[in-house]
Amino acid sequence: RRIGVPAGLDAGWLDGYDGEVQQDSDDIPAPRLDALDGVVTASAVSCAETGTIFLDGSPDQGRRALSLVPDLHVCVVDLSTVEAGVPEAVARLVPQRPTTLISGPSATSDIELERVEGVHGPRTLAVVIRTDV
Repeated sequence: RRIGVPAGLDAGWLDGYDGEVQQDSDDIPAPRLDALDGVVTASAVSCAETGTIFLDGSPDQGRRALSLVPDLHVCVVDLSTVEAGVPEAVARLVPQRPTTLISGPSATSDIELERVEGVHGPRTLAVVIRTDV
């Protein structure tokens, strides 16, 4: 069991985890990220109305590839960063930062127009809401 973590993730969040932890860096190519069993990141802000989670590439969230390549993404959301609607959530973002929005599994249709989910990004998203902040 190998998980990836961004360089700025709070190490205390991994207390009790007995698997291998790989700290991410820009020089790790995407194929190596695919070998991870999962990734743990923080989040910038979330929207209660839509369930959207916003990542902005901060040190505790890491680069975009880290949250999109492994099959499992565990995203920790501080309750203090949850906004009611999209306008309030967007207002908390820093426009100069790259933003990834997570609103559900990706979906597309194949040639027979059959819906296929989980084509891009992790197949499983687990959201942990921290209420002790």
